[in-house]
Amino acid sequence: MHFHYARSYRGPVQAVILDWAGTTVDFGSLAPVAAFTRLFAIQGIDLSLDEARGPMGAEKRDHIRRLCALPRVAAAWRDHYGESPDEATIDRLYQDFIPLQMATIRDHAQLIPGCRETIDQLRARGLRIGANTGYSREMMEPLAQAAAEQGYAPDSNVCATEVPRGRPYPHMSLRNLIELEVETVHACVKVDDTLPGIEEGLNAGMWAVGVAVSGNEIGLSLADWEGLSPAAQERRRAAAYRRLLTSGAHDVIDSIADLPRCVAAIEVRLARGEKP
Repeated sequence: MHFHYARSYRGPVQAVILDWAGTTVDFGSLAPVAAFTRLFAIQGIDLSLDEARGPMGAEKRDHIRRLCALPRVAAAWRDHYGESPDEATIDRLYQDFIPLQMATIRDHAQLIPGCRETIDQLRARGLRIGANTGYSREMMEPLAQAAAEQGYAPDSNVCATEVPRGRPYPHMSLRNLIELEVETVHACVKVDDTLPGIEEGLNAGMWAVGVAVSGNEIGLSLADWEGLSPAAQERRRAAAYRRLLTSGAHDVIDSIADLPRCVAAIEVRLARGEKP
């Protein structure tokens, strides 16, 4: 006879893995967009904000490659330079991009409201805090330093350039879990404002929580968001929630300020024997 023993983890959440821009810092995820549009403007190509945001969440060199592959951008490049951008061009663009990105990161390093309080609450419950990003380590350093000065320092911090593949591959989150010495992926939550970031969490076997208002889906500064009418806010919020939920997120929150409630809800699901 064949017996199947269904093992399920029913304990508390052990760790959260947080994205950086749009999730813990930089309300609206504005730093990357500013750098990408500036990079292409210098090349004589006008990049719309929506185009610049399209591949958000990816490692930055890969993001540039995907922007170059957009039919409109590729056509504009051919008109301008007589040929399509090749790998050598992408390498050169990435080198030009680094200082532009470093400059905008420093301008957008403000913690998202509620971030520090949320981290304190989660740590008080015994959770470990990991972070990962599409930024390289050199881009990450000034951001991590600015966040630490404001009271946020994750226990593990992994960059896309330090693993074989960036998002949507699960490599960064899995490296976070190894560094945090976590027992099971079922006890972990990935929190991200981009679709590749949600996919990364799902591919790692974790719970995935989307961030709608403070991140890439809405893409507005806090002041611009607060300047919208309640009806306009509700329209934009509903569209962001829909996109993140249809990408597979188990739950969606406005911002990191709502994460403790969400972690508590996941713990109820775990106690029932549910898995991500």
